[in-house]
Amino acid sequence: MAVLGVDGWRGAWVGALLEGRGVRLLALADVATVLAVPDVDVVAIDMPIGLSEDGVRACDVGARQLLEATGAASSVFPSPVRAVLDARDHAHARELSRAATGGVRAPSAQTFVLVAAIRALDDGLGTPPTDRVVEVHPELTFRCGLGGVTDRTGTARGTVQRLAALRAVMDVEDALADAPVGVPVVDALDACAAAWPGRRLAEGRAGCVGDGTTDTRGRPMRICW
Repeated sequence: MAVLGVDGWRGAWVGALLEGRGVRLLALADVATVLAVPDVDVVAIDMPIGLSEDGVRACDVGARQLLEATGAASSVFPSPVRAVLDARDHAHARELSRAATGGVRAPSAQTFVLVAAIRALDDGLGTPPTDRVVEVHPELTFRCGLGGVTDRTGTARGTVQRLAALRAVMDVEDALADAPVGVPVVDALDACAAAWPGRRLAEGRAGCVGDGTTDTRGRPMRICW
């Protein structure tokens, strides 16, 4: 069984192809390249998939609640409503979001940075939806799944903790040693962390947060871990 964990990286994607304990890091140019990786049972990607039309996704709320006790709730960004995918710029995105949510919500600049990647994924998945591609969140893997992670990503302590957590389930150091040139360690570790719930899902053991609803394109609004 092979699964692919995926994390966004500078307009492209980092993949972690996990089979047994072996894991190989890949630089993937676009969504089409991600979805074309052969012989993969599950693609687990750290990016919103099912999108609300008019409000907050229950899966985002659930993920924050799981992470609250660990101090990492803020790592779950509010997902934009679907209308924001048509935005020309951040100001337009805020206008579209307010119109869709009755003036309640507008995406931050940090969230808007993700919109191009969310749009590309939404377009690439097409219709009808496939259960093979699922949404995950690395901090759920590190803090609620594998455990032992208490410090922020990118810090020295946090990096060592994440390496130790992943080492229990995959040969992460070998993957890092052979990583594509230029791939940052943070994105590489997050891609590896995305692969782990992909395997659990393929084995029928993953936990998921969400209220069971799907978006207007038939995609589940859920985050698996």
